Order: sequence, then C-alpha cells, then structure tokens
Amino acid sequence: MPYIRKWQEFFDGHAPDYMRNCFTRNTSFEVDFIIEELKLKPGASILDIGCGTGRHSIEFAKRGYKVTGVDLSPGMLAEAKSSADKIGVQVEWIQTDAAQFEADKQYDAAICLCEGSFGLLNVDDDPMEHDLAILRNISAALKPGAGFILTALNGFAKIRKYNQEDVESGKFDPIAMTELIEEIELPDGSTVKAQLMERSHLPQELSCLMKQVGLDVIHIWGGTAGKWGRRKIDLDEIEIMAVSKKQ
Repeated sequence: MPYIRKWQEFFDGHAPDYMRNCFTRNTSFEVDFIIEELKLKPGASILDIGCGTGRHSIEFAKRGYKVTGVDLSPGMLAEAKSSADKIGVQVEWIQTDAAQFEADKQYDAAICLCEGSFGLLNVDDDPMEHDLAILRNISAALKPGAGFILTALNGFAKIRKYNQEDVESGKFDPIAMTELIEEIELPDGSTVKAQLMERSHLPQELSCLMKQVGLDVIHIWGGTAGKWGRRKIDLDEIEIMAVSKKQ
C-alpha cells in the first residue's frame, strides 16, 4: 500500500468510516456544552472549522443555528451534505484549507474541534505558521466579543510519551512540538502507512498564539472528546480545550 502523504488524501479515504470512531458518540452533549459555555443566543451564526462529516454543524443546525462548515476534504463534506440532506437541515459547506480560509462575513461564534485542521500538518508545512494562520483566519471571521472553542493535541502527553532517542531519530521535535506520523489506526483496528505530522500545544504557548491574533483566552481545560468538562488538564490525555473571546 502506498504511503499517505497528505491529510486530505487520508480524510477523503476515511470519510465513509469516520463516524465509526468512538470519539464521535457525544455530539449532542458537546453541543450542549458549547451553547452553555459560549452563551449562544437562539439563531446565532456559527463557524465550524474542520467540520469533517458535519456532526457538530448538523446538530447546531437542527437546533436553529445558522452554520457554516469548512473542511479541506471533499470526501468528508460529501458525507456531511448527505447527512444534512437526510434530515432536512441547511448548512453552508465550504471546501478549503483552513490555513487559507477567508470568511466573507463575521460570525457570533466559532469552533475548531477534534483536530479539525488545527495541528494536522503535511510534512512540507511550516509548523509554526500553519496553526497560527488558522487562528488568524478564525479571528478575522468573528465579531468583536464572539466566543471561540478550540481543542488541540496535548503537548504534555507528547513530552511524557517520547524520549531522547525519539528526538534524535526525528520522531518527535520538542522545538516545533511536532510528531512524525508513520502509521494511522482505523476504526476497524487496521492501519495505513503515512508520512504526515501532528503538532501539539502547551497551554501557555496556545494562549500566546491566540493573543497574537486578537483572541483572549478565558479558560484552558482538559478537552479530550468524550470527557469534556470544566476541569484541570490530565497530563496524559489526548486533547486540551481553550475557550476564548474575540477582542
């Protein structure tokens, strides 16, 4: 089997099976959490960056919110459109790279969840600029005072996972906080070979990046899918959550 060298390629192939992942099972609870945390008013406009198969976008639309879902993968968006059509809800779907996205309007809130583009790099991407570009584009799309919830890969967990041999081999770069991904496990337990990167974040660094683009961080919590809550970070969990507000 050839190596997967682009995240779009992986997600296009994975799209039909994406909703079989265990972390997709708490959508309604997660939307409840977002509505409460961001104090969303009925009918508010929401930008969903890295929307994937649209599970959050569609749930928001079912509740009467105006939603725009953005994703790199045509395959993922095809699944999203199909699901939305089946239940008769309207969502604006946009296929583009989040690092290049330019909104034509401003939103009341935004979400970027479960590595929805953030932290997912092709090997030729600049690890410093990639995630900053995504944050910059999200900030530009928000109204002043609008809320934003992001989940990012937990840098503490990566530091605790790897050792000096991994640094020397190039598996883990502690400066860029990037991990070389050579194999991806699928929901059925099988794996595919890859040459990709993931970038993790530490809370203070994430706060600084967001501050640079006009986003004030209010809270940083443990944010692993299926275990959301207003709680301290578990050092070994997969994700952390940043709740912020546009200046």
